Amino acid sequence: MVPKAFLSWSSGKDCAFALIEAHRLGLVNIVGVLTTINETYDRVVQHGTQSSVLDMQIAALGLPCVKVGLPPDCTMALYEQRITTALNHIKAQGVEHIVYGDLFLDDVRASRDALLAKVGMSGIYPLWKRDTAALADAMINAGIVAHVVCLDPRHLSRDYAGRQFDRAFLRALPPGVDPCGENGEFHTAVSAGPMFRHPIAIEVGPTVERGGSFSPIWLRQQPWGENSISSVISRVELGGFPSVFCRAVRHEVGHSAQG
Repeated sequence: MVPKAFLSWSSGKDCAFALIEAHRLGLVNIVGVLTTINETYDRVVQHGTQSSVLDMQIAALGLPCVKVGLPPDCTMALYEQRITTALNHIKAQGVEHIVYGDLFLDDVRASRDALLAKVGMSGIYPLWKRDTAALADAMINAGIVAHVVCLDPRHLSRDYAGRQFDRAFLRALPPGVDPCGENGEFHTAVSAGPMFRHPIAIEVGPTVERGGSFSPIWLRQQPWGENSISSVISRVELGGFPSVFCRAVRHEVGHSAQG
């Protein structure tokens, strides 16, 4: 019997393709997603994707989501405490595996595996050590539509922000930049692909530079119509932070970029 698993969902192409590949290879049955949120800015950690867009992704996935809130200056001790609480909650549902979209950073995988081992769980990495040029091409071939939501200006100029992750984008990457951005050169947010029940209507918002190290571009959603539904299934408190299980969310209009 295929084991159940949650997917670590960062809103981007790598986790989306990890979901696709985990199903294609018959590795696990993904029954939910786990996401970390910046408590101050209400955005996905690292990627900076707005929570409103994240909720649209979750609705399109049709999977429950455990959201873990983290402060901007989160210490490793606090991160481990809150993630461990969430993992224990997930494990109590009969889930013993977390699927990750990590590609080749050994220290990141080792850290994840060590934390999972503490609660008796294990990680699954469907994309691990694949050639990233071939992997990027496979993502595009699979029909994943993604845009650059965050980039490191030490590697890419500001004009790459908001661009679609397609073959033209890959051809334009400077030498030394990983095609999948695994070294942190850029992050993406997905809006369409076989992992979704329906595409997400989005538009590219203004580019905002924050802290001198990242130049993020935020995505703003457009309405699906008057019959959009808001339905939060349940809210529970895990170690003092909210975890929301969502199946459908209202598609609000026009959230401006937060500076």
